[in-house]
Amino acid sequence: MNTIFRKSMLSVAGLAFAGGVFAGPIAAHANPVDAKPVAVAVQSAAPKPQGDQSHITLNDEQTANVKAIIAATKKAGLPERAAVISIATSLQESKLENLGHLGDANDHDSLGLFQQRPTSGWGTPEQITDPAYSTTAFLKGLRQVDGWQDMALTDAAQTVQVSAYPDAYAQWEQQATDLVAQYWNS
Repeated sequence: MNTIFRKSMLSVAGLAFAGGVFAGPIAAHANPVDAKPVAVAVQSAAPKPQGDQSHITLNDEQTANVKAIIAATKKAGLPERAAVISIATSLQESKLENLGHLGDANDHDSLGLFQQRPTSGWGTPEQITDPAYSTTAFLKGLRQVDGWQDMALTDAAQTVQVSAYPDAYAQWEQQATDLVAQYWNS
C-alpha cells in the first residue's frame, strides 16, 4: 500500500513538474495582478492524538522507565516519535511498570514494560524485564514497520505488539508526547 501511495505521489509530482516546465514560459507573460495565492496542505511531523486521552500520575519507578525508554531510543538512533510510540505502548501494556510474572492474572507469559512474551521470541524473562533490552526489542520491531514515522501511533504500536485491543494505544499518545518533550533533552 505504501508503495502504491509513493508511486502515485511521484506521478503527481512528475505531472506538476511537466506542467510547470510547459506553463512557465506562458506564465512569464501573464498579468501578475491576476495571480491568486494557492493553498498548500502541509502535513505535520506527527499525527494528532486520536480519540479520548488517558493520563496517570507517575511514581519514581515509572519516571525512571520513561527515561530508560528515551535513552534506548536515542542509543538506537531513532527520533522522538519512536520514543512517543514506545512510551504510549508501555503505558497501555504495563502503565510503565516493569511487570514480572503475575500468576493467574498474567496474560500468558507476558513480562516487562511492553508485556513481551518469551514464548513469542522477544527474549528470555531476564532480558524482557530489563527496560533497555525490552525497549530495544520493541524498537527493532518498530523499525520493520514500513512508514511507522507517519502512521497513527495506535497502528504502529499494534503492528509491533499484535494486541487483542489494537485501538487502546491511542489513548496514551498525549501523555507520551508530553513525557518525551519533558525528558528528551534532560
